[in-house]
Formats: sequence, C-alpha cells, structure tokens
Amino acid sequence: MSNSDLDLRPVAVLDDEARGDFVVRVYQHLMAAILVFAGIEAIFLNTPIAEGIYDLVAGSGMTWLLVLGGFMVGQWIVANAAADLLNPSKQYAALFGSAALYAVLFAPMLHYVFRSPGNGGTTVAAAALITAIAFSGLTVIAFVTRKDLSFLRPIVMYGFVVALALIVAAVLFGFSLGVWFSLAMIALSGVAILYQTQTIIRQYPAQAHVAAALGLFSSVMTMFWYVLSLLSRR
Repeated sequence: MSNSDLDLRPVAVLDDEARGDFVVRVYQHLMAAILVFAGIEAIFLNTPIAEGIYDLVAGSGMTWLLVLGGFMVGQWIVANAAADLLNPSKQYAALFGSAALYAVLFAPMLHYVFRSPGNGGTTVAAAALITAIAFSGLTVIAFVTRKDLSFLRPIVMYGFVVALALIVAAVLFGFSLGVWFSLAMIALSGVAILYQTQTIIRQYPAQAHVAAALGLFSSVMTMFWYVLSLLSRR
C-alpha cells in the first residue's frame, strides 16, 4: 500500500457511518491499551518488580529523572511509530509499548500506595473512577460542542512544558509541588482531552485510529496519575 492508496481526508468530511466506525475503533483501542497497562501493572505488583523499581527511585532524585527521561524518549518513539499509517503492526506495537512504559512509570507510585497504611485498593479504585467519569464528561463536551477548540493547543503544549520544568526543578532542589500542582495538572489533562477528542475528528484520517487512541491514552494516564497522587496524600 502506498500513500496514494490511502484516503487521508479527515474523518469530519466522511459520512456519519464512517465517523461512527472511526470513533468506535479509537475507543476500543483506548480500552485495550488501558487493559494492557492494568495487566502489566498487576504482574509488577505481584512480583518483586514494582518494589525493585520503587527502591531504585525512592532514594535518588537523579535516578527518578533518568527514569522520567527514558519514559519521555520512549513516548517520542512510540508516537512516531503510531504515525506510520502504512504499517499497522508498528502502530499496534506503539500503542501497547506506551502501555508498558506507563506501567513502569506507575509501578513505584502504586507500590507506595498499596503498602501505605489504609486501603490502597480503595484509593486506586477511587482514582480510576474519578478519572473515568471526568474523561467521559469531557468526551461528551468535546463531541457536542460546535465551537472549534483548536485554541486550546498552545495551552496544552506550553502547560506541559512548564509542568515538566517544575517537576525537574522539584527533583533537583528537593521541594514538594503540593496539592495545587496536582489540581493544576488534572485540569491541564482535562484540557488536553478536550482538545485531542475534537482534533481526532476534525484532523485525523480514518486510518489513524491507533494514533488517536495513543494520544487519548497518554492524557488519560496523566490525569489518573495526578488524581491518584492527590488521593494518596497523607
């Protein structure tokens, strides 16, 4: 298959049936990535892997920065792989590779939550439920609104750049970002979900359902991270 064989028109200009099929495929793949993440995380938590990652990063801010840097490089690689519309195998490897990367990133936090006093399972379940409800509500808003939300793009881009700079500074200089940072990141993740949900309809071709799912998956996992961080504070 060549580029000339692909219909690269955005889904927005296709008929209702084609748009509906695209949306269904996007959310099917999003759910598949979440299930893969949960499965890998369950293996980590029920073996010494999660504890080992926790011990590795708990005593060294620089080690955590290396893990975070490796995660970001991995996300850049999978994002580029998912954009290759001529190679479905590469797209699927990118999506589920991203799920594995997030499982590694979450492992030390989830290990901490489950070993802390109280019911860690309830905290994780509550964070997952809050994230799911917020994502569902934002998805409905993005689909029903007639307003073009492309103006949110610079907010999302610069917001995450500022957040990354604050995270690096906090690790290097040993200060806590606190509750307000978590709340701000939850809000920023919500803005990203709004923007990405509308963008996948307005700009993505029908063959880009895996790439669309990957973008939404990243925003959902970021929101889940900060909701969990907020609920697990003692």
